[in-house]
Formats: sequence, C-alpha cells, structure tokens
Amino acid sequence: MSEFILKHQEGAVLTLTFNRVDKKNALLGEMYTDLSDALERASTDDAVRAVVLQGSVEVFTAGNDLIDFLSNPPDAGKGREVPVFRFLEALRAFPKPIVAAVCGPAVGVGTTLLMHCDLVYAGDNAAFSMPFVNLGVCPEAGSSLLLQNLVGYHRAAEKLMLGEPFYAEEALEMGLVNRILPPHEVNGYAQAQAAKLAAKSVASLRITKALMKQHHPTLSAVMMEEGKHFSELIRGPAAKEAMSAIMEKRRPDFSKC
Repeated sequence: MSEFILKHQEGAVLTLTFNRVDKKNALLGEMYTDLSDALERASTDDAVRAVVLQGSVEVFTAGNDLIDFLSNPPDAGKGREVPVFRFLEALRAFPKPIVAAVCGPAVGVGTTLLMHCDLVYAGDNAAFSMPFVNLGVCPEAGSSLLLQNLVGYHRAAEKLMLGEPFYAEEALEMGLVNRILPPHEVNGYAQAQAAKLAAKSVASLRITKALMKQHHPTLSAVMMEEGKHFSELIRGPAAKEAMSAIMEKRRPDFSKC
C-alpha cells in the first residue's frame, strides 16, 4: 500500500485514510488500486467487520488528479483493469458496513462514492460537488441513478447538470449525510459508529445491507454505461478544453465543443 492511502485496523474496524493532503487528497491510479486491494481483502476477512473511509480535517478529496487522469484516461473496454472502475465496483459490491467521515471539499468521485457508503458523517466545513459536465465528461459511480433515487429527478439534475457546490446543511437535508459535526469530531464519531456496527451480528448486517441494495438491480449496468460514455468524453474536445482551462487558471470556452 502506498504512502497516499493509510491503512489502520483497530479491533474489527478497518480505516482507510486519504493521505495526499498537499494535493488536497486528489486521487491517483495507484490510490484507487490500494483502495481496491484493501476492500477486496476486507470483504472476505473475518477480522474486518466494518470499514471507515476518511480524509483529513481540512479535505476529504478533491477528486481525480487531473494530470494523472489525462495521462491515463480510463478505458471502459478494459473493465476492472482500470483502477477507478475496479475501485467503484469493489465499493458497490462490498458486503459489510462502510462509514464515511467527510470534512472539507468532497469533489466529483469524493461525493459520488458516498452514495455507496452506509453511513456518512460530515464536518460543518464539508463542501460537496459533482462538476462532471463542467469538465466535459458525465456522471460516474452510478450517480446518475442513485442521486435521483435519493433526491428526485429535478434536484439531481440541478446538482449533476450545473455541477455547483453545496454544503453540509443541504447535504443533510437531501439525505446524503446522516449527521453534521465540528470537523475535529467527525473522524472520531465515524470510528465510534463503525465500532458499534462491528459489535453486531455479521450475518444480520450482511443480509440487511443486501436486502436494501436489491432495490438497485440495474446499478452495475448503469455504472458500466456511465463508464463507457465517460471513457469517450474524457478523450473529447470538451474535456480537453476544461482540463486545460483549469491548469491555465482561466474559464473554459465550450462554444466549439
């Protein structure tokens, strides 16, 4: 496991921490691989009964590292060979409870991955955004299905089409998070909740989660479809213009895209 994903187990709770704070925890391919490895092992490890995903008090994750992403654009045709797709599938299929602790920015996949977690606790400094359209791409992680199931079509359209940030109070009202806390309390609270889950019947939790997830039988297919379009769009002119604009610190011009 790389230095950018910290792995720590206390009792039956496995904690995975984004640890690239100088880059706002922007995710690299190797980080997705580390996360996938950890989740896949934990899914069959009887010593792990719950997982916590967390960042720092200042930032959860700024989403994908754009330079790394442009250098290695995902190819949906390669399926699980692509680190980000492998991670999202590992997250979707994980049979045990996952608790997320979110402080500061949670951009792109930093927000959409939360829809696969079972409990989400946010700092009052949390800021969520899904700026996929603004980057010339499309939603991923099943968010085109999961978000509208959570908040309704029109509100989901507002979040996914405009891509504007929203904050902890709105995320709580939407049902995306369970509770808001002071930032310095979030990780500890998530740990305590995960410990409560880890003390419960493993079989009961597995079955309860599986029963709740069965309401999304098409989710895997939706994620594959999103991945196909995402792979095409990331190579297109709109994405190239958006990424160039970010790196050049200017507004993108989509007039010809």
